Amino acid sequence: MKTSLRLLARRRFLPLFVTQLLGAFNDNLFKQAMILFVTYQVYSDPLQEQWFNAVATGLFILPFFLLSALSGQLADARDKAQIIRWVKTAEIFIMVVGAAGLLLPSVPLMLVAVLAMGVHSTFFGPIKYAILPQHLQADEVLGGTGLVEAGTYIAILAGTIAAGALGYFAHYTGPATGGLIGGTGEVAAVLVLAIAILGWLSGRQVPSAPPIGDRHPIDLNVFSSSWRLISNTMHIPRLFLAICSISFFWTIGSVLFIEFPPIVKNVLTADEGVTSLLLSIFSVGVAIGSIAINRLLKGHVSAKFAPISVIAMGGFVIAFWFSVRGWHGLPDGRLYDFWSFVSLPGAPFLLGSLLFVAISGGMFVVPLYAFLTTTVDKSETARTVAANNIVNSGAMVIGAAFAMGLSAAGVSAVDQLLMVAAMCLVSAWLAQKLHLACD
Repeated sequence: MKTSLRLLARRRFLPLFVTQLLGAFNDNLFKQAMILFVTYQVYSDPLQEQWFNAVATGLFILPFFLLSALSGQLADARDKAQIIRWVKTAEIFIMVVGAAGLLLPSVPLMLVAVLAMGVHSTFFGPIKYAILPQHLQADEVLGGTGLVEAGTYIAILAGTIAAGALGYFAHYTGPATGGLIGGTGEVAAVLVLAIAILGWLSGRQVPSAPPIGDRHPIDLNVFSSSWRLISNTMHIPRLFLAICSISFFWTIGSVLFIEFPPIVKNVLTADEGVTSLLLSIFSVGVAIGSIAINRLLKGHVSAKFAPISVIAMGGFVIAFWFSVRGWHGLPDGRLYDFWSFVSLPGAPFLLGSLLFVAISGGMFVVPLYAFLTTTVDKSETARTVAANNIVNSGAMVIGAAFAMGLSAAGVSAVDQLLMVAAMCLVSAWLAQKLHLACD
């Protein structure tokens, strides 16, 4: 087994890793700054906050559902490195719109940028996994996949911390003017633009990855091409099981990320810094799990640890629910700041439960992504990942809609965590079937 960290010294991997890292950082910095602004300074009603988070999540996911088939076709029919350069150029223009939304501030402009970033991620998503078998050796693919996942969540962590720091500064250093006061809004705007430019520069260093085999015609009808792509992929049993398992995982993740800000503000009665802390802990945990599972499997693509990992995830979700359920918040609209919150007696158990939710989740999902890129021919990997993205996005939209329906029916954000735990059992069942079928 080759040590996966050695890949970071290779040009065939490092530029892609850095490009993905910067994209994930920028994406999360912008989205988190927007969510904190709206949750803490626009709305004062828990239901409205949950609905806004669900709408923002839905706008980001929608392009995955509509355009993944086209993105997969393009990635398998064109040089993947060239597509990366096109996508990273587009990110600069998207962040111009996003920066304007942060400066004004303007919620409609922010939502337009979120939708556009969803399009950006839709076209980059298949490439970041499909290019790995083309540039890496067979025994490096799992390690490379784990590093991409770990890097993604490290970037999410950094973006979350940056957005939280800006929100904290705005909240505690003066009167708010639209959520990002004085120079803070300018800093955020300049930062997202600068990171987009750095991503464009790193993307230009990704080695060429030309299409393998004959070029296939591209179907521009997003509906017929999506249906054909899914039907051509899902008939393969191991791919069907892997994609369904991943879809349940991201459904769980979408519900958690929708519920986190309202739970922190309205149940834990804590400020923006604590929201960022919870999201950061989740990101760190997935990164740890991504690295840990590669060490356990020693580079071999296998689902043998997936069932127990996701069962453990469900158990830790219940522990997190138990902790939140018994929490005693502050009265009269007062909020704990970061240091007050972490010094509370119940905080270590709550934060530890969330950390292990994420670690077990990372151990569950990374081998499944490796299945997607090693099961099919290299000429079809991008389309396979695209098919996975379509099914994932559909499942996430269903999860978000279900969460919104439960909220409208009076089910609290806290009790919706029990739905998340139940979905972990379904994921474990699918993962066990995959393990029996393939290992």
